[in-house]
Amino acid sequence: MHTSLFDTIFADSFFSPIRTINVTSELPEIKIRRHQEELDKLQVFRKRLKEIYQSLTKIINERNHELKEEVKSLEPAEKQAKKCAING
Repeated sequence: MHTSLFDTIFADSFFSPIRTINVTSELPEIKIRRHQEELDKLQVFRKRLKEIYQSLTKIINERNHELKEEVKSLEPAEKQAKKCAING
């Protein structure tokens, strides 16, 4: 009987669609190391978020101040324009 290349590949246990996989629990040292790496990454992420927040807050506060100053400078001109329109 002649077997095809396809049959030969899937007859090999490495390529077999039905394989037995034994799952073993991780060693505690590996689990601790992975958790510590994740904690370290979270700390770095928290620090970056804090820096970004502070930077954005500074930009917002500066823009808020600029707009308030501009409104103050425009109010007298607006009042004078209204007086001229009423008197004119």
